[in-house]
Amino acid sequence: MSHTDKSARKDRSGFAARLPRGAYEVKHYDLSGLNGISDRTLEVHFKLYEGYVKETNRLTERIADFLIDGQVDQEEMPAYSELKRRMGFEYNGMVLHEYYFGNLKKRGGGDPASTSAFRAAAISSFGTYDIWKTDFVSVAKMRGVGWAVCYRDPARGRLSNHWITLHEISNVAGFQPVLVIDVWEHAFLLDYKPAERPKYIEAFFANVDWDAVDARMNPASGPRTQGLPRAV
Repeated sequence: MSHTDKSARKDRSGFAARLPRGAYEVKHYDLSGLNGISDRTLEVHFKLYEGYVKETNRLTERIADFLIDGQVDQEEMPAYSELKRRMGFEYNGMVLHEYYFGNLKKRGGGDPASTSAFRAAAISSFGTYDIWKTDFVSVAKMRGVGWAVCYRDPARGRLSNHWITLHEISNVAGFQPVLVIDVWEHAFLLDYKPAERPKYIEAFFANVDWDAVDARMNPASGPRTQGLPRAV
């Protein structure tokens, strides 16, 4: 049966009614007035993020159409496969932007408190907080299109910093993002020249919400309330 025939007849067994559709809403962030990251940049960035939410929902709907009778026919596999591959890009684009916006705030910045769980984990994992920061900033300065993410290993509590190409390449399965910086050029190009990424990274650290970062260190708080999309 063709994909078109499936969609036209819907589903007699009720299988399609159980599939997720339109699962995610755009989140809104009050970040006007950040230090070194302009409101204009944020406006453009929010619009881009909204596009990832829209595409994630659209792909979810299209994939659900293929599954309407509980199977994917051989003739449908090429189109189905491309949608599933694209889903990783759009879905991670949505989630990483929510982590990024979620770890910023007006009048943020400075360094994490001496009593914070994040600082303690950074010292335990790298020897000193300054060495952790040097490593994170160095990852963020790497050439390429992507993100720098500080992850927490939930099994050992250790922190490690990673480069994520695009949105979906090199994410560490099962690790919890605790600090995320977007280093795609759209995140800073209206405020800084391409070669001035280090200045943008400094501006990022001037606006970090260390309370949000510390909350992500607590497994009991759950990742859903600290940067992941909410189902509606």
